[in-house]
Amino acid sequence: MATIKVKQIKSRIKCPGDQKRTLDALGLRKMNQVVEHEDTPSILGMVEKVKHLVSVEK
Repeated sequence: MATIKVKQIKSRIKCPGDQKRTLDALGLRKMNQVVEHEDTPSILGMVEKVKHLVSVEK
């Protein structure tokens, strides 16, 4: 499968708890941190939930 790069571009401060847990599940702990994940439906669903906080590169 293809991989995607997910980068946190906005702060998690004042976000709901479920979005903070989603960022943690993606492995994003700090601003401007980049992680690579497989392009699976579950990962894409998590990215969709926090799309206003992250940028995605194919």
